[in-house]
Amino acid sequence: MPSFDIVSEVAMNEVQNAVENANRELQTRFDFRGVDASFELNKEEIKMAADADFQLKQMIEILRDKIVKRGMDVSCLDIGDIEHSGRRYFQVIKLKQGIETDVAKKLIKIIKDAKIKVQTAIQGDEIRVTGKKRDDLQEAMALVRQAELGQAFQFTNFRD
Repeated sequence: MPSFDIVSEVAMNEVQNAVENANRELQTRFDFRGVDASFELNKEEIKMAADADFQLKQMIEILRDKIVKRGMDVSCLDIGDIEHSGRRYFQVIKLKQGIETDVAKKLIKIIKDAKIKVQTAIQGDEIRVTGKKRDDLQEAMALVRQAELGQAFQFTNFRD
């Protein structure tokens, strides 16, 4: 029986490239001249530091632009609150990896409510979808693409 997996993964090499490009743009932008601002990638989070909170907001837009140029979805970013410490402002952006259980249950409910003839199963941080016809699987893929659950989904391990 044909099947595929729904996953939510972030290509860390692309994130690293986006962060490096964003740091390069900070060095060349006129409004960041003489400002100590930077992006730093630590495992699965990006830490931003600047002298003012409005600069952090500008830096988020720079990072989003670089991520989109790398062909990634910006919904993989989980933007945290701005923290103030002395004269510096910090903000942590976490990268969403894997599908959480409650999001997986919502996805399964969306697929079941559409009355598509497929079976779904949660397997760790991914969802396996199986069906008798390839067309049913493609319909399920289209449904997942339309669902706005605040996370980017990819389809892997397609078997015919």
